[in-house]
Amino acid sequence: MPSNRRRIPITLTSLVVVLVLAAGGYLVHRTGGAEPTPGVTAAGGTGASRASSPTTGATTPTTATSPVPGGAPDPTGTADAATARQQLAALPVKGKAPATGYDRVADFGTAWLDVDHNGCDTRNDVLARDLTDVQREGPCKVLRGTLTSPYTGEHVDFVRGNTTSTLVQVDHVVALENAWRTGAQQLSQQEREALANDPENLFAVDGHSNAQKRAGDAATWLPAAAGFRCTYVAHQVAVKTKYHLWVAPAEHDAIARILDRC
Repeated sequence: MPSNRRRIPITLTSLVVVLVLAAGGYLVHRTGGAEPTPGVTAAGGTGASRASSPTTGATTPTTATSPVPGGAPDPTGTADAATARQQLAALPVKGKAPATGYDRVADFGTAWLDVDHNGCDTRNDVLARDLTDVQREGPCKVLRGTLTSPYTGEHVDFVRGNTTSTLVQVDHVVALENAWRTGAQQLSQQEREALANDPENLFAVDGHSNAQKRAGDAATWLPAAAGFRCTYVAHQVAVKTKYHLWVAPAEHDAIARILDRC
């Protein structure tokens, strides 16, 4: 008899445990389980934004600028085809003025000035911006670097020197003679110097392309890299808008055709 009495509480306890587990399972089934942490997927990743807190070690993607051949971004990050179309529609369209009296140094200042007063001339600023693996002498002077020319997509090694520096040149997107013939004659000297040294109007490019372009506008010269043409003409329109210049009829039509495909 004593041993039978000891078995009864053990049996009752077991029954209680079974009933509790069964009730818990029923509740889980009805509720679908624990509520997931917001933003976390079943795979353990984050939601569509893929952004994470700094403690997770995951990266948050950044917005890229307009691409150019070779994977390099638009150096100034300002190209926008939709904006360019609106600006182009607002630009005056008329014939070019004569180039009579045009003088690069007298009209636009010595190449290159330090108009932003950062202690470095504009050429070195642009080289430092557009080249990779830059080596300097002092805080400004760029001695070496590698350029992915936006006009061709080719890689060019820049080495400063009497016979090598010209392999990489700084191009005025709106050529200064073109600017002179489309309204810059009416600007002040200070405004023309600002135009000649404006980073939005400047790209470091391969010397061959710059020599080909000369003072051409979009109707007479475009970059060989077709994928960069939208960015190229968008910069031309932005610069002409900023400095209150106009476009010639053929130039307007060439820019419009390119922007329509962007």
